[in-house]
Amino acid sequence: MGFQTVGKSIWRLDGEKKVRGQALYTIDLKKEGMLHGRILRSPVPHARLVRVDTSEAARLAGVHAVLSRDDFPEGGPLSPFFGRRMKDKTVVALDKVRHVGDVVAAVAAVDVETADQALRLIEVEYDELPLVSDPVAAIEAESPQLFDHLPEIKNNICHHTTLKQGDIDKGFEESDIILEDTFRTPVAQHCHLEPHMALAWFDESGRLIVHTGTQTPYGVRKSLAEIFRMPEEQIRVVVPYVGGAYGAKSHLKVEHLAAALAWKAKRPVRIQLRREEVFLTVTKHASVVRMKTGAKKDGTLMARKAELYYDTGAFAENGPNVVHKATLTSTGPYRIPHIQADGFCILTNKPSAGAFRGYGVPQVALAYETHMDALAERLGLDPVEVRIGNLLREGDRHPTGATMHSVGYEELLRKLGAAIQLGARRKGRGKRRRGRGIACMIKASNTETQSEAKVQANRDGTFTVLSASVEMGQGAETVMAQIAAEELGVRMKGVTFVPQRPDTDLTPFDAMTTASRSTFCMGNAVRRAAKNLRDRLVEFAADLMEISPQDLRVDNGRIFAAGAESKGFTYKEVAARYFARNQEELIGKGFYGDEEDQKTVLPFWLVGGCAVELEVDTETGAVKLRKLVAGSDAGKAINPRLCEGQVRGDATIGIGQALLEELQFVDGQPVNASFLHYTLPSFQDVPDDFPVILVEQPHKDGPFGAKGLAESALPAVPAAIANALHDALGVRIKRDQGAFKGSNSSSRFTSRTT
Repeated sequence: MGFQTVGKSIWRLDGEKKVRGQALYTIDLKKEGMLHGRILRSPVPHARLVRVDTSEAARLAGVHAVLSRDDFPEGGPLSPFFGRRMKDKTVVALDKVRHVGDVVAAVAAVDVETADQALRLIEVEYDELPLVSDPVAAIEAESPQLFDHLPEIKNNICHHTTLKQGDIDKGFEESDIILEDTFRTPVAQHCHLEPHMALAWFDESGRLIVHTGTQTPYGVRKSLAEIFRMPEEQIRVVVPYVGGAYGAKSHLKVEHLAAALAWKAKRPVRIQLRREEVFLTVTKHASVVRMKTGAKKDGTLMARKAELYYDTGAFAENGPNVVHKATLTSTGPYRIPHIQADGFCILTNKPSAGAFRGYGVPQVALAYETHMDALAERLGLDPVEVRIGNLLREGDRHPTGATMHSVGYEELLRKLGAAIQLGARRKGRGKRRRGRGIACMIKASNTETQSEAKVQANRDGTFTVLSASVEMGQGAETVMAQIAAEELGVRMKGVTFVPQRPDTDLTPFDAMTTASRSTFCMGNAVRRAAKNLRDRLVEFAADLMEISPQDLRVDNGRIFAAGAESKGFTYKEVAARYFARNQEELIGKGFYGDEEDQKTVLPFWLVGGCAVELEVDTETGAVKLRKLVAGSDAGKAINPRLCEGQVRGDATIGIGQALLEELQFVDGQPVNASFLHYTLPSFQDVPDDFPVILVEQPHKDGPFGAKGLAESALPAVPAAIANALHDALGVRIKRDQGAFKGSNSSSRFTSRTT
């Protein structure tokens, strides 16, 4: 059987070095001759660039490079255009600026102070234009247009997704009850503690080297190759440990600016954003969701019509993908025969919105889970039973056509409801009112499935995993080691990683570390690589023993003939004999994924939920969470402790977004873009009673049955809190909590519990 590691709560491999301050992040890196980069950003939300004069800044002592639109002539050595889904972004603004914080120019100098002084010497003349800040208003024909030169963008819509099934009109005709509401959510910030930063230089051979805290090293390499008109193999991207990301560090953020300055200065350049710049780099989508739901008297869902208007800011960024995924899951985890859903990704004069934990699902989950609770109330039914009666089950077909596997909703919902005694609802009518609420969610993972891994046997009997999964606090390093150790049948201490990882020169390809895909995709690749290596070791041992590989067994790190365990070789002995005979590495290779990436969704779904008990002070509006239970179907918990940590951390972000957080704008100007003014949840906002429920319905294609779960709680938390507030107050939360503030500009209670 070997040494069991899967299913064990093993301490994180990177934990001790991080606690001791020995782990290296991008901020710790230096390079001889390194310059410091700073960015000049637009102070206005929408304007034509009339003039950009960098001459005086370039003459300042200590300045080695100034980057502006003059460095990107048509047909020049650098291409100014890049973008995740469309080439709408430019390295620096060319024709106009489209949001406060848009990049106008950049400088590289001997120190940050000199660089900041140089920024003040750059003269820019703006011809201000009307702005648009509301996504619904933005699509009107008379609204200001952000892009006139891109034919794929019309009326500020850069993407439209449709999901249809059955006959929507017939579905509503056959419904006994119809619910119809509009829900709004605001812009929010990722608030990762490590800011965006990169260190870039060109070596003696002309290769571009970039060290950066990105979630997508191969994606960054591809985009840089397009900008610099270079083969991808001429670019090396190295990722140290990452200090939090939550989607904000996927694809280019500052790497292109550091590299362009390094190209011009012919010196290494390091850029580290200030916190206010981080707030203006990428955000969570604000949204307007219009939802109409029809059902029978017994609670059976019949029809759902949804219109999703997602505010993606000034550039498409990852927005089209976010809206696509949100639209596909706008029906929730339910069987609904008649569906019509339309999702629109809309440009406005705000900072770009991109990937954020939950990837568009929290916005729409608030709508569909509010409707599920409202349906139960209207019909006098139990909210858990209404959900269970409509759930997608194992083997069912999702409206996208995908087959459902590992969907443990019923067990999870029953445990969540029991944990807060959901049946004992709405007690008391005094100043302080208690309420209980529940919600669940469904989320698809990223369709870019490809992950490759290698596992190498070393002379000392240990094994090295080569994987481009990014360790950013989620425990990927530990989980991959557990999977490799389990497949090889060795102790965890026998599995290590290459010192610098990921590294596009050393670690094999991985599409990205996003969308909760790593355990499933990279986990499968690592397991297959370990199995491939184990098979190679067995074949070589069979050759040594002059017997068939089919007659050999592997257990506890030993290879032996069946029925003769005392006779055989340890892995270390086999490796020593292999290297004595061969002058090549002993490596196993593994690949997971669809070669063409044509799938609509990955084979697994994130399954999660939340149950809340809270108290509301009706005089002050303060909300106190008494208990929050977050849960997920993990498939198989490779490391239960890490799974619980991920779910609890995910739910904490949901608490902030439900009750506290909003990035606010006045006439396009951000007014709280700092940790001083942007309110995050503290320990006083997180309940002391905060358990996690892990359901395990193994996925048939997952490594040892496992799948992703890192985003399975957050989307359900705001909806559960909204349902609990209705239980306490009798008020449905549909419109950004504006009713509690005298304004519709915010999507949460702003009172902080003291």
